Amino acid sequence: MKRGHYTGRDFRRAITIEDLRRMARRRLPNFSFEYVEGGAEDESTLRRNRDVFERIAWLPRALVGAGPPDLGTQIFGRPVNMPVVVAPTGFNGLLWPQGDIALAKAAAAAGIPFTLSTASNCAVGRLAAAVQGNLWYQLYAYKDQSVVDRLIDRVAEAGCEELVITADAPVLGSREWDQRNYRSPMQLSLASKLDVLCHPRWLSQVMLPSGAPTFENLVEFLPPGQYSALIGAKYSFSQINSRLSWHDVERVRKRWPGKLVVKGLLCVADAQRSVEAGVDGIVLSNHGGRQLDGAVSGVELLPAVAAEVGDRLTLMVDGGFRRGSDVLKAIALGAHAVMIGRATLYGLAAGGEAGASHALDLLRAEMDRAMLLLGCGSIPELGRHLIHS
Repeated sequence: MKRGHYTGRDFRRAITIEDLRRMARRRLPNFSFEYVEGGAEDESTLRRNRDVFERIAWLPRALVGAGPPDLGTQIFGRPVNMPVVVAPTGFNGLLWPQGDIALAKAAAAAGIPFTLSTASNCAVGRLAAAVQGNLWYQLYAYKDQSVVDRLIDRVAEAGCEELVITADAPVLGSREWDQRNYRSPMQLSLASKLDVLCHPRWLSQVMLPSGAPTFENLVEFLPPGQYSALIGAKYSFSQINSRLSWHDVERVRKRWPGKLVVKGLLCVADAQRSVEAGVDGIVLSNHGGRQLDGAVSGVELLPAVAAEVGDRLTLMVDGGFRRGSDVLKAIALGAHAVMIGRATLYGLAAGGEAGASHALDLLRAEMDRAMLLLGCGSIPELGRHLIHS
């Protein structure tokens, strides 16, 4: 019998993140899936994010009697059930109704943090009222400082304790495959509209009840009554701060009382500078391959950055994680936690909150199994001694 992936709709039959990805691909119209899937330009960064894991080989320890592993650890002093954070992703309402809330609930059930994006379809206050969990907020440091200040204050009012500044978006990357679905900004081509009609289940669940989801965190700053996705996107694009600098990070540091994370660093010097700026954590990230094509993977930088600043702040990484063993490789190389983006989005698109939970369950099961095979009983036992170099 020829090998093949499950081709049905029951996300519970998915045994890998790749299975969920294929289910998401079938359920979503192409423009929506491409928004999640695509990378910048020739997508070499996107491919590199996956290829790096194949170049990292394990040196497992045998006959150590480790027993059932404990995946629990701490992030910023708070206990978590595994070293994973759900990464900030925008426009999740295009995948599933109330997609941000569904993802946050899945993260809370798994005992890990969830990060809400500025470009989300759920206001931070509404999310905090709906989900009792470890909620973080991702901030685009727009050029209008009054907007930034208001967003920071609103996040504090909602009770979030971690703020994540995205540092690698002074301009949007050119996601060419995504752009090919449109005849003009936010205006689908005729072929894309016909493709939408070929996905009636998605259409009836996501679009027909109330139209395209809006950017709720930005509504306060839009013209009265003009809250459409198109208006919100145009506003967000107009507010991109091409002059974003460490001065802006230091300004946020003075205003924000909680833990501050900078996401989107890709060199040791920037990691060192983040310590000087009073940052509590950093995320080595190339924005999931969606910004600068030809960039290095954050995982490749982990050993050097961990050696330089790993004992002075919380070190995280994202980009290309599809297996529980990928997460463990990052921890062994010096990360304290891993941010997961597309993996949980595939689950969300395939089955909503339950699908996202299934994605996290798959990753956890893979981590459990890999830990046993490595001879490790707990997260602190992971280290460079298990990596072949």
